[in-house]
Amino acid sequence: MIRGALAAFALCAAGAGQAQTSYVQTSRLIDVAAGRVVTNQCITITDGRITALARCATPPNGAQVIDWRGFTVLPGLIDLHTHIADVGQSADIDDPIKKGPAETAFIGAKNAHDTLMAGFTTVRDVGTFRVFGDVKLRDAINAGLIPGPRMAVAGTYITIPGGGGEINGLPEGRVPPEMRFGVVRTPDDAAQKAETLFAGGADFLKLIATGAVLAIGTEPGQPELTEDQMRATVQVAQAHGSYATAHAHGAEGIKAAIRAGVRSIEHASLVDVDGLALAKAKGVWLVMDVYNGDYIEAVGTKEGWPAEYLRKNRETTDIQREMFKKAVAMGVPLAFGTDSGVYPHGLNARQFAYMVKLGMTPMQAIQSATRDAAIVMMRDKDVGAIAVGRYGDMIAVKGDPLADIRLLEQVAGVIKGGTLVR
Repeated sequence: MIRGALAAFALCAAGAGQAQTSYVQTSRLIDVAAGRVVTNQCITITDGRITALARCATPPNGAQVIDWRGFTVLPGLIDLHTHIADVGQSADIDDPIKKGPAETAFIGAKNAHDTLMAGFTTVRDVGTFRVFGDVKLRDAINAGLIPGPRMAVAGTYITIPGGGGEINGLPEGRVPPEMRFGVVRTPDDAAQKAETLFAGGADFLKLIATGAVLAIGTEPGQPELTEDQMRATVQVAQAHGSYATAHAHGAEGIKAAIRAGVRSIEHASLVDVDGLALAKAKGVWLVMDVYNGDYIEAVGTKEGWPAEYLRKNRETTDIQREMFKKAVAMGVPLAFGTDSGVYPHGLNARQFAYMVKLGMTPMQAIQSATRDAAIVMMRDKDVGAIAVGRYGDMIAVKGDPLADIRLLEQVAGVIKGGTLVR
């Protein structure tokens, strides 16, 4: 398998040279669309997209043959809640400001590489403090300058002054204007900022509907953006053929965001049964990061993260997990998102075991990070399944992840756009 610098070179070359054909041999492949395992299938990938999926035969002339017959093969994984284009979480609330644009860009490049090597070939980056830093990272990956997953980006957060999308707790004037770009006060203001974000290259919008766990001076249960403000941004997104997603922990903020027309809710930690029923009725997806509460408790306590963070994490983690169980039982739409950046990038697959423990079958958990996540992103014609017409993005794992979901934490091979990158 190609590794290290050779992997990065191969990925960069994939989009820039002549037409390439790869032929992937499999003995066991998970068909996430049908929820079944198929055997003895070979996949032909030309110019980055799958052109044939059939029983194995003679490879096309000149094709690169990739023998994955000793593995279980799945579509490339999708994480709907990442923060790749920013610095990671730490005890220092000033850290995003201390690291300038250039250093943050290098950090983002490493985060992108680590995410791709972990088998996540597509992500949503749902917010960065420095406006449009995620756009630049996405474009660098698409241009073949650096290895990384396919990215959909929000540009920055849309938030109220001092809200959950702000860097709070610092002296007045310490936070530069480019890190407060998305601060809004009225519905008209929110709509104008939304237009500017799309003009700057955002793919979708990220709204901060309630306070946050990891933001000084905000409470997760407290509503922040109003329903009218959120509805104004949703209308802008829809006019651009896109959507908005809402960071929302508190029950009332969740329901306001759903009524405003968002496509998905991030966290949903304190959602109530009425909120679950409303999400199901409206077809709104919940993206519940049920893993990282344990990471925050263990590492945050050890490293001395602000006591306010640790207190709010303890007040939301167990409730969120109980409501995730209820959501599974009720058939509420659930998709995979982890809040990577709170924990180190590349550990995203640790969440699968939590989802299974909380009521999903292994197949449902895998579908939540492939088929379903692609639907949430409105990219299900491109990613989310191994199917003709979609990008040739897939991973290989040793053993059977349907019997042991934790096998996804140790990916053996990664193909992006028909190019072997790990």
